[in-house]
Amino acid sequence: MLSLLRKHLKECYKARFIYIDWEDKKNLLADRTIDCAWGSFSMDGRENEYRWAGPYMISRQVVAVNMESDIYSLEDLEGKTIAVQTTTRPEKIFLSKTDERIPAIRSLIALQKRELIYPFLSKGYADALAAHETAICQYIEDYNIKFRILDEPLETVGLGVAFDKNDDRGIEKQLTEILNQMRNDGTEKKIISRYISDADKYLEVDSYGK
Repeated sequence: MLSLLRKHLKECYKARFIYIDWEDKKNLLADRTIDCAWGSFSMDGRENEYRWAGPYMISRQVVAVNMESDIYSLEDLEGKTIAVQTTTRPEKIFLSKTDERIPAIRSLIALQKRELIYPFLSKGYADALAAHETAICQYIEDYNIKFRILDEPLETVGLGVAFDKNDDRGIEKQLTEILNQMRNDGTEKKIISRYISDADKYLEVDSYGK
């Protein structure tokens, strides 16, 4: 997607991708080690922590279990162990204990790297995992692993691209404009459809919070 964005941005930016410690993203943005953090990053609840481009699509925070699991609803999580990535919305949701739909769980395993939550579930170290639905679907596709996603989502969120709060270059405004154009002309749908089915439901960014 970023390679296509360069054709539209008023200034030319050549993308360079690096792996980061996700927990350190704020510091890396502040010292300009990175210009933006882009990776299934939900804006909800963080609107005032960053300058945002987006939302460019929506994602559901969901719970996934092994196919043979007896967990079919959020209510069934009572007394269970859940794996999440640290500093993510699912971790916050479970730790806050403010959602009346979620019963008391046995424990929450918070892992620094998102890719670790999947083997924790498949190997039985956790009874369930919670993450972005799109990320789970992509893992299932990439590794031919069969997980079952619960019908009831934890939360529906808008995904955005985060820039440092003090970054005054205005790149986030340009990027928001281009992302809107790409959604309106069908480019976003074309790209997203390469990775997930039913792309349209992830592009309803104007109505997800209403």
